[in-house]
Amino acid sequence: MKSTAKNGVRAIAIYEAVKGFIGLLAGFGLLSLLNRDLADFAEDLVAILHLNSEGRLAHRIVETIAKLNSSNIKIFFVIALVYATKQFVEAYGLWRLRAWAEWLAIFSGVIYIPVEIYELIHKPTFTRAGILIVNIAVVAYLYSFRKDQKHEEEIHESQTQPESPTITVE
Repeated sequence: MKSTAKNGVRAIAIYEAVKGFIGLLAGFGLLSLLNRDLADFAEDLVAILHLNSEGRLAHRIVETIAKLNSSNIKIFFVIALVYATKQFVEAYGLWRLRAWAEWLAIFSGVIYIPVEIYELIHKPTFTRAGILIVNIAVVAYLYSFRKDQKHEEEIHESQTQPESPTITVE
């Protein structure tokens, strides 16, 4: 196995771990909103982000935060925790070059592609296009890596199998 191929998979492992860490931060960030005045928090967030308080984005942020309640926050926290755990498990397996993790990463990347295409068609932005391109590249790279690994394993097996004894009759 080529070292550069391993390095590519390990780079993807780091990328997946970072996504898990972001998911964890988002989850605990949401959890910190419990028992807080969400209207005040929304206004503070708009000010911290230096948004025009009369602007559309600021209005959307305030509206979205206003819809949160303690039940929603707890549900989103659990979802973020499950997501982060999945990302960390995937990252660990990719780092260790495990086939199951490669297939998990391929599958989890592929399921997002139709959604990303839909989003890009209906609301095209460079960010959405970039996310789609990165996702397709990761899936293609891992699929190619997995295919090469399988081929190498088959070659190794064929070379290490003992020859069948031949019986000669005299």
